[in-house]
Parts: sequence; C-alpha cells; structure tokens
Amino acid sequence: MYHYDAVSKLVNHPAARNLFLVAPQELNLPPRFEQIRALLPQPIWDGHSSALDCYWKCWELAFAHLHPATEDNGFAGPFIDTCFNGHLFLWDSVFALNFARYGRRAFDFQQTLDSFYRKQHQDGFICRELTQDTGEDCFHRFDPCSTGPNLFAWSEWDHWLAIGDTNRLRRVYPVLLAYHQWLKLYRSWPDGSYWYTGWASGVDNQKRHEVTWLDRRSRQEETDSRWFLNGHLSWVEACCHQLLSAQTLLKIAEVTGESEGIEFLQEEAERLSRYIDEELWSPSSQFFHDRQADGTLSPLKSVVAFWVLLTGVVRPERLDAFVSHLGNPSEFETPHRVPAISRDDPSFDTDGDYWNGGVWPPTNYMVLRGLEAVGKRDLAHEIALNHHDHVVRCYETTGTVWENYSPSAATPSRLSKPDNVGWSGLAPVAVLIENILGIRADLLKNRVVWDIRETSRHGLLNYPFGATHSLDLICQARNHSSEKPIVEVKSTVLLELEILWPGGQEVRTVHPQGGRT
Repeated sequence: MYHYDAVSKLVNHPAARNLFLVAPQELNLPPRFEQIRALLPQPIWDGHSSALDCYWKCWELAFAHLHPATEDNGFAGPFIDTCFNGHLFLWDSVFALNFARYGRRAFDFQQTLDSFYRKQHQDGFICRELTQDTGEDCFHRFDPCSTGPNLFAWSEWDHWLAIGDTNRLRRVYPVLLAYHQWLKLYRSWPDGSYWYTGWASGVDNQKRHEVTWLDRRSRQEETDSRWFLNGHLSWVEACCHQLLSAQTLLKIAEVTGESEGIEFLQEEAERLSRYIDEELWSPSSQFFHDRQADGTLSPLKSVVAFWVLLTGVVRPERLDAFVSHLGNPSEFETPHRVPAISRDDPSFDTDGDYWNGGVWPPTNYMVLRGLEAVGKRDLAHEIALNHHDHVVRCYETTGTVWENYSPSAATPSRLSKPDNVGWSGLAPVAVLIENILGIRADLLKNRVVWDIRETSRHGLLNYPFGATHSLDLICQARNHSSEKPIVEVKSTVLLELEILWPGGQEVRTVHPQGGRT
C-alpha cells in the first residue's frame, strides 16, 4: 500500500484553495412545493393544458426530491437527488440544474454541486457518484469509471450568466481547475486526447468498442466490457468536455481576474481544438467519431458527437453536412428525436435499449443548445417541438416523466425509470421556456430575447431576470407566425427586449415604471 499512500497524499495547488472544504454545512430543511409555487415562473399557453400540467408535475417532483444535508453525509447543504439509486450523480445533477435554475426564487438548486466540491480530494479528484446516506465516494479514484463527464464549468458559467454572481465564480475556479488537471493526469492519452468508459461517460451501454480477447461466455461479459473499459479509444465527448471546460475556465478567469492555470488552459484548448478538428472528423461520413487505437475512426455515430457544436470547433464548410445528420430519417430523425445512436447502426433498438437508441433529455438539451450556438435556430425549434410533444403525450398516458424515451413512439423506452425528475424536467420546463415559448435572458447585455413562433396566446409570468428581478411576458394570439406579434411586458427593472418572429425583428426598451408596456 506504500505507493498508493504516496499518490493519495499528492496535493494539487488549486485544490488546496478549495473553500467549499471548510465552509460550514447548511442543515436547514428545503422548502415544500406548496409553500413556494407562487415564486416559480408561470407559463401561459392556450390550448395546451397537458403541457402546463406536465410543467407543474416536474416542479412538484423536483421539490419532493429535495433533501437536507446531514452530519452523516457531510454534504454542503440541501440538494436535489438523482432519483435513481440513492446516490448523487455528477452529470445528472448538472443537467437537472438546467431546468431547476428557473426555480431559483424558491430555492438555490445550484448548491447541489457544492456537495461535489466539498468532497474534492486534495489531488483534485471528484468522484462522479456519492452516497446520499454517508457522503462517501462510490468509486476508488483510480477506477476507470470513477469520474466524469466534466461538465461543472459549463454549468457554473450558465449559472453566472443567469445570476451574475461573480463571487461564486471566484470560489469555484480553483476547484474546477484542479479537477480538470486531475483528469489531464489520469484520463488522457499521450497525444493529449481523453477517454471515458461507458459509466464514466454516462452513456453506459453504447457499443463504443469491442474487446476481442474476452471470453464471452455470457452477454453480461460483453456488456461489462463496454461499461467498464475505455477500449483504448479517444472518446469524442471526453475531448469535447475537456475543451469546453478549458474554454469556460478561461472565461471565468477573465471575469474574476484569476491568473493561476491560464497557460495550461490555453495550451489545452488549442491542442484539443486541433485534435478534434483533425483527428475525429471523418470526410467520408461527414461526422465526428471516436478514434480507435490503430488510428482509424469508429463507425458508430453517437449523439454525443454533437457536443462538438458547443466548442466552436466545427469548420464553417463542414457545418451543414454535420448538422444534416439530424434531419436524415435513416440516422437521427426518428419519430421521436433525437436517438442516442444513428438509426442505421446495427446496435440501434427501436424500443430504445437505454443508450442504443433511447431518446434522452440531457443529450437532447445539449443538441438544442449546440444548434443555437451555431445559428441553426429553425432546426432547434423543430426538434424541440417534436421532443416536447412526445414527452407530454407520454405524460398524458402515464402521469409522469421518465428517465428516457422510445425513439419510435410517445412511450418510455424499454429500460427507463418513472418520476425521474433529475433531468427529465428539461423538456417540460427548460425546453418549453427557451425553445417553444422562446424566452431567453442575456444578463450581460441587460436584454431579454423573445423568439416568438407560436400563434396561440402564450407567455410567461414571473420570469426570473438576474438575482432579484422578474418579468411578465404575454403574446396575444395571431393568425399566422409571420404576423407581427402584439406583446405585453411588465418588468421590475429597466432592460431591452429583443422580439424576433418569422416576419421581422424589433428592439424595445422596457421601463419598470408605469405598469405594462
């Protein structure tokens, strides 16, 4: 045990600056749904009562799954659980916050991540799964499945864009820099690329690789090789996550004035951008793939490749061809979009089979965010409507939301858990607000952008803007989408409202005085 003890005592300098380790626990009880419902955004969408019911069901579940920290688990404070196995999962938590952030007037859901930061080891490691009863790591740090995906910085930057809490950025920066450096040390290949396993990536059972020497006496042994081994691949999303982390940490450093780790992050971002562009793109398939040990690209087309859209790496001349896979019925345009793997893959299952064809709220949300980042707003809206419609129709027949869905019908996939509000609140809440109602805040520009496409009366009351302000936005019914909308807006703060619709665009100043504008 001597050598292990020596390694475990290594101290990463940024990790030594982790203030979450010494902050006192918050042991207060979280609020109950019935106490705070009036503080939540109130959607309006005439003729869509099921969608509104599903929206409120998700918030009811979210607050039912809030738990206080305990002295036994040592968590930082109250948290929203993952609704899976009594453990708190890293990437489930990150995606849950993408919808739960809209409830910040009622509860600060972002502090769920504080418990992961509080459990950081002195060498920078953070386990991807923590037991809720005792707070212990579920994996040894050197287990290949012990951590990932690295999405903390992405989540924190989104939170800052919504709230403007620069003090939080100052506190999280050294934590996330140390975690990134740990991954660089233990999860990268000599060429600078990164690897996951099925469990570490979160896409558990995708057939990313084969281990030919395994004595496959059972299907379980074949499955285990996918769940627990890296296959000596450079995993496309692992490279994208690390690039996104480096890019985001550089932005955080600029906002906070941090200097530690800047050169490392710049080199990391440059290297990974070049690697993804040159080594993971296939001219023949016009797609990004995992790179195999022999230098060839894996034939699998996985939805996780669309993380590339959020990194800004896709060359302009490649963009349309890459995005076109989402509109190909032989690939990713299934009746319920977007499946976890391409429909033309031998592993694709029409009932889902978890990550071999299932439609997953987190990756769908990622695809929508990526499409908007590269200016493909029309396609994002089309996919959002399709996904939201299937989720709501499934809710109508089952009364709840699910971990993942069938690509073939408005039903859960063959392997899916009910009442899974961890990330299944994304479509009924975040996608509804951002993509269907079309409302997004741009706090840096003191602006709200409202992309109006719906023709029925719709809007959102008590929409949170920044840390303390809110808006009411209502659009009257129209005869067709290109007709100029008539909107009513009430704000508690002076801001600009940018209104987009298929027939035009206007920017108006909204004043907090004088009632509705």
